[in-house]
Amino acid sequence: MTFATRPAIFSAFAVALAAIVLAAAPARTAPAQPQARSADEVLTKDAVLRDADNPVLGNPQGDITIVEYFDYQCPFCKKISPVLDQVIAEDKKVRLVLKDWPILGEPSGYAARLVLAAKYQNKYEPAHRALIGKVGRLTEAVIDDTLAQAGVDVAKAKADLATNKATIDALLRRNTDQAEAFGFRGTPAFVVGTFRVPGGLTAEQFKLAIADARKAAKDGAKGK
Repeated sequence: MTFATRPAIFSAFAVALAAIVLAAAPARTAPAQPQARSADEVLTKDAVLRDADNPVLGNPQGDITIVEYFDYQCPFCKKISPVLDQVIAEDKKVRLVLKDWPILGEPSGYAARLVLAAKYQNKYEPAHRALIGKVGRLTEAVIDDTLAQAGVDVAKAKADLATNKATIDALLRRNTDQAEAFGFRGTPAFVVGTFRVPGGLTAEQFKLAIADARKAAKDGAKGK
């Protein structure tokens, strides 16, 4: 499945779109590691849009998917979160897939793992919203306290994380492999339908990207 750059209907984004290059993930040479997969293997439609282990907000049965690669310490991710909330509130046919890509230090990885573990107590969404809305530097203590204030049983989340560590780590590895294969250089990074788009869109610009994705999907269905 090929993920194209979004048609540059905004002239201001032409350079940003041209800079997003599809590339294979860097090879890993450690003997204990399996051979790195090619971009074609990593960037399948199901892997990017339908990985069942990634949390989904909005309409799980929506006709168009927005995928966000994000980091809880990324200020731009925090800034765009309410924009995404507006998009999924106003378009009831959009599913938002949240893919942790913790690239900004150890607190990012700790936050990603603990929030993903919160799903085992049905607290993923409040945990995610609490941390994506948290202003300031994250530490393990700040993360624990923020999640506790959001109603998460932090002790249970840590126990669930220990029990499900292999599953959660594998998910984060898949997310990272995809982000690298897409050639993304930082967070947030997005896929809308089968288009890669720049990270700094407004709600109206997301809506235009969604319209393009719907049209592409419709045209593709007609061509079958």
